Amino acid sequence: MVLRIRSLSCKTRYIMEQSQIMKILTQSAALMLLVFTGSISIADNDARQLVQLPEMMQQHMMSNMRDHLVTINEILVNLGNGEMDEAAQIAEQRLGMSSLESHGASHMAKFMPEGMRHAGTSMHRAASRFALKAQEGELLPAYTMLSEVTSACVTCHSSYRIR
Repeated sequence: MVLRIRSLSCKTRYIMEQSQIMKILTQSAALMLLVFTGSISIADNDARQLVQLPEMMQQHMMSNMRDHLVTINEILVNLGNGEMDEAAQIAEQRLGMSSLESHGASHMAKFMPEGMRHAGTSMHRAASRFALKAQEGELLPAYTMLSEVTSACVTCHSSYRIR
């Protein structure tokens, strides 16, 4: 009888955890939609600070941002499939501090205002912290840590524009 109660308790905990995960996924999706649609605005009415970059650097930055979105999606898919180590590896390699060289961060940073640099660095640091948390194997804390990554994205995208 005790075994059955433990089993029920475990099932109840699982259902509650799944409910929390779905809530976090929904919030993450809404946040990413906000980030994406927030950058599609009419420049004349856009209160965000315009950061003027040479055309080639604009293209490079936009390519990086699109890759960041793809990466966050891949992370979410892996988390949803319970593949925590894969999510951690993707996060660190493509968003974390280990990815700075491949993104040309040092070259781009000198064209960015301090607040934009800070938001970018915060995102990369948060991605590395997420990767470490995901490796621990606890799903809910990993999702919570991932929200720090997307919050840095929102901060930057709501404050700055390049066009």
